Amino acid sequence: MDNDLIYKIALTRIPRVGSVIAKNLISYCGGVKEVFLKSKHYLKKIPGVGETLATNINSYKNFVDINLEIDFINQNQIDVHFFLDESYPYRLRQVPDCPIIIYSKGSSNLNPDKCIAIVGTRKMTSYGKHFTKELMEELNVYQPTIVSGLAYGVDVFAHKQSIKNEMPTFGVVAHGLDQIYPSVHKDVARDMIKKQGAIITEYTSNTIPNRENFPMRNRLVAGMVDAVIVVESAIKGGSLITAELANQYNRDVLALPGAINQKYSSGCNYLIKKNKAHVIEGVEDLVHLLNWDIKVEKKIQKPLFQNFTDNEKKLFSIIQENKEVGIDHLQIKSGFVSSLLAITLLELEMKNCIISLPGKRYKSI
Repeated sequence: MDNDLIYKIALTRIPRVGSVIAKNLISYCGGVKEVFLKSKHYLKKIPGVGETLATNINSYKNFVDINLEIDFINQNQIDVHFFLDESYPYRLRQVPDCPIIIYSKGSSNLNPDKCIAIVGTRKMTSYGKHFTKELMEELNVYQPTIVSGLAYGVDVFAHKQSIKNEMPTFGVVAHGLDQIYPSVHKDVARDMIKKQGAIITEYTSNTIPNRENFPMRNRLVAGMVDAVIVVESAIKGGSLITAELANQYNRDVLALPGAINQKYSSGCNYLIKKNKAHVIEGVEDLVHLLNWDIKVEKKIQKPLFQNFTDNEKKLFSIIQENKEVGIDHLQIKSGFVSSLLAITLLELEMKNCIISLPGKRYKSI
């Protein structure tokens, strides 16, 4: 266990010491433990500290609670990521007000190659569901990690679709890891962890999901990713806060346009109108924007014999037995007349089971 962990956690517990001041303190004092060893006179000279904060730091003695928190971390297999650690999300580290510590349960790799957020309203419509479902199916070949907030609506739907399409997903929460809010999403959180995902927070245990914690949570969602996709949002939706933060952090923002009279498209339309988001109509828009210029072949469903006619089964078996086969050989082996052979070959091509080659030759896929 990290010998300085007790001081790292303690620094986040001191009243009025935010992440920016905490980093200043560590820098000027030469380490996190040293912050607690410096005199009040020294501390108050550090930019942004002053008399009150210096007193708060110098008088902090509640290390018993910190030891209890470390016991909780050990007992529940929670990973702790300090902002100077390699394990800390490098994208988030670029954000000026990133927390000095985040806690995660599940995958210890918080630095995936591709990472995007999908956010939106808690009152998702069928339009949003249809778009998200199709987007997630098409994203599978790129294998990004999907980040969201484990809330009702778009968030939890994105997490569920990630699991369904075998993509890791991170849920960023506004409370400690001793609970899941809302509690009805406990099973989803468990499945996320099982499928190489994680639940992530900046809060210690026994922190309840107070209203003010959610905007703070949103900055982690925006900071951890390459791009934020807003699926649906009202004009004052919480996901617009995430989009605004993403713009401040120089992250790409994409929004799904909708009808002008639809409440839960008004936020997306506003972002697009104000040039705060790119239009997204499908996966190609995201791939182009993020320069995911990898060559991936779409997964082709293997032919199922139960979907074949008897003639198709016979002909496909002959083609499958050979690397390539000519039409004359197929006619001899199958015994089909020319017209039946041509029709059957066409049906197999339409089912993406075979491809035709120059010289009237065929091979299976």
